[in-house]
Amino acid sequence: MENVFTVLPMSQSINLVAGETYSGKITIVNPADSKEDFNYKVETSPYGVAGLDYTADLATMTNRTQIAKWITIEEPTGTIKPNESKEVKYKIKVPSDAPAGGQYAAITVTSNNKSDNESGVAVKNVFEMASLVYATVAGETVRDGKIMENNVPGFVLNPPVNVSAKFSNNGNIHESATIIIEAKNMFSGEQILPTENNEATYSEMIMPETERVVNRDVTNLPALGMVKIKQTIYYNGETSTVEQNVIICPIWFMAIVAVTIAAIIALIVRIVFKHKKKKASE
Repeated sequence: MENVFTVLPMSQSINLVAGETYSGKITIVNPADSKEDFNYKVETSPYGVAGLDYTADLATMTNRTQIAKWITIEEPTGTIKPNESKEVKYKIKVPSDAPAGGQYAAITVTSNNKSDNESGVAVKNVFEMASLVYATVAGETVRDGKIMENNVPGFVLNPPVNVSAKFSNNGNIHESATIIIEAKNMFSGEQILPTENNEATYSEMIMPETERVVNRDVTNLPALGMVKIKQTIYYNGETSTVEQNVIICPIWFMAIVAVTIAAIIALIVRIVFKHKKKKASE
């Protein structure tokens, strides 16, 4: 069974000044149900994204990921017993010529529990988790983000209904977008979103010099009917709202309607044909 560990926090925001040194920490938790000691290794890597879907890139070094070279881990390896945790401290030494704006890195924790055997070393349960560092170096920051698209479809064959938004960030600092989704049944008037357990409010990070598409599925919808969905986006001082009546019409219902219409047309044609035949025989 895998030794599933936890790294906290999952992300951290840090304000930096060129030429100064900062201290931080992460916490690694070996859970109570673990059956073995956890041998960890902590490293740093650049953190970037690729594509509109923001595939994580932990390899490419850019002007915005230089912080990966500024971080020093104080205790990069160690062992944690079950039901115990370990604070791993790090320092960030910011160069005096560090560029203003965003800097991004991942502090990765690797599980590498090893056991000796006759043929050498066997590696068991090797996997990785990370704490993402979103840092801002003081200086001239450029905020240039826009809402490019706010989409709610008007027709779907089957639930869920997928709503989407597209953002751009041409600045030198990351920006946070807030998305609020509301939905209600048009026939019953019942509110679908938000609910007591789901506020349907999301925050998404938009990295500098990128574009991003965010998709969400609106669930708990009727299999057939009409719902009103409203998506409101707040981003970089801009607000966009789209409200749409969405028809949910599955293929089986469309087939029934088509067959019914065809039957009605055939009946009308038959009646007209009989009427004409009767009139012609008189």
